[in-house]
Amino acid sequence: MIKTDFLIIGSGLSGLLAALKLSKIGSVILITKRSLADGSTSKAQGGIACVWSQEDSFESHIKDTMTVGCGISREDIVEKVVKSGPSVIDELMGFGVNFSKQKYPSGVTENDIELGLEGGHSHRRILHVEDRTGPAIEDALIKKVKSAPDIKLTEFAIAIDLITKNKIEGIASSATGNICYGAYVLDIRKSEVIEILANFTIIATGGAGKVYLYTSNPDVSTGDGIAMAARAGARIANMEFVQFHPTCLYFPGSALIESSPENRSFLISEALRGEGAVLYLKGGKKFMEKYHPLAELAPRDVVARAIDSEMKKSGEDFVYLDISHKPSNFIKKRFPKIYEKCSSLGIDITANPIPVVPSAHYFCGGVLVNEHGETNINRLFAIGEASCTGLHGANRLASNSLLECASFADFLSDKISSLPGEHFRVKFPKIPKWNPGKARDSDESVVLSQNWDEIRHFMWNYVGILRSNKRLERAKKRIGLIAKEINDYYWDFLIGNDIIELRNIAVVADLIIRSAVMRKESRGIHYNIDYPNQKKSFARPTVI
Repeated sequence: MIKTDFLIIGSGLSGLLAALKLSKIGSVILITKRSLADGSTSKAQGGIACVWSQEDSFESHIKDTMTVGCGISREDIVEKVVKSGPSVIDELMGFGVNFSKQKYPSGVTENDIELGLEGGHSHRRILHVEDRTGPAIEDALIKKVKSAPDIKLTEFAIAIDLITKNKIEGIASSATGNICYGAYVLDIRKSEVIEILANFTIIATGGAGKVYLYTSNPDVSTGDGIAMAARAGARIANMEFVQFHPTCLYFPGSALIESSPENRSFLISEALRGEGAVLYLKGGKKFMEKYHPLAELAPRDVVARAIDSEMKKSGEDFVYLDISHKPSNFIKKRFPKIYEKCSSLGIDITANPIPVVPSAHYFCGGVLVNEHGETNINRLFAIGEASCTGLHGANRLASNSLLECASFADFLSDKISSLPGEHFRVKFPKIPKWNPGKARDSDESVVLSQNWDEIRHFMWNYVGILRSNKRLERAKKRIGLIAKEINDYYWDFLIGNDIIELRNIAVVADLIIRSAVMRKESRGIHYNIDYPNQKKSFARPTVI
């Protein structure tokens, strides 16, 4: 049993930045279920949105965010996050993030940051490090965190469940007055469960793209924090709003299965379309103009639905994204990571189009929090993609995600730093040790692989880009049966990270389905063909 002031679960931008800030006022334990750099932050290519140019304005960024959010973004949160942008960028540069500079005839000066354009933005405001923004930010923060004396880093440690007052006392998890005391954590390498007790617990576990068959997310994105919080009685909001990125690198049939996880989930950044890349079908026919006036620069939900619709009409498995009409040197300099990856797979993007398909990308919903990242469970916070702050509403504006991660790490630390001394530390009750009961080693792991595959397939087919009442009803029936089977398995056999992740994606799948059933309209990235129109009465969050 270990005690600390702060337990941070997750090592993406939000978790790392929160650790650096909170270590100034107390001891920090940061756990991550793989290595530190294995999360979604390291996959981010496009950049971070921020009002930086004198031609841009906070008002414009706020308006763009609200417009893409389709009427259910919280305007106070949008304003707070957008206005925090410049200070966030200054802080990241202070940590050693060197954003790409724009070259002028007179040379390069410190403020000549190159600004990209992405779908839904009315101005160039995407700061980036070539097309490696996420890795650049992650590397800089990991270096700082490793050198911080009051931060203990533990890799290959997966949180199983939160330790809460209501659970200890045996009362309903949703009852009021609940308090979080930390988490039960599996040390994957030692196969041991430990109790980490904390005055404050911060969920920063990222999204849940692996609940779908096709995703741009890394293999670790199994919704662990959202599932744990839901089991503990936290309010969960807007889970029906799953953003499907329009352009993930396409791998045919068996190649998809046999390729490495990095290849299966390799994203072709929206920034290509911002720089003039066009979409067309195999025969060379363009199609985006008939779906939206902005064509390729339309919001992501529009582009993803357009591609999905054209694929269904034509029967093809992919469409093409082409930037080869741009100068070769420009492509190689602006998109070196994408160029290198495609080249390694035999695709020269300076001369040929890229085969792409939509894939599950980003969750606009998650653990419902206030403007400080606080949940309805006392001493439990959630930040980053695992949270629902109200910023994104029914659809996320491109590159607002990294901005939100950094902003809420700041808002959270400011809130905790302002607490009076007597409210800082909690009085821990007697914490029960982890009890494996009569669990034994598994002799039927096929249950795990079967249920894992089935969930991801029916979520893609029934609860994907286009939904219907019948499809959602089918999904609802399937998840009910599968969840019971997984639960029985969970209690019968000794746990490992595989059953923990499967249990979590089952919870997340159920939350998505329930939320989608509740919203009897189409709004943003939730599109139900039985309710194709938007309704004023549904201009509110979906809360479970």
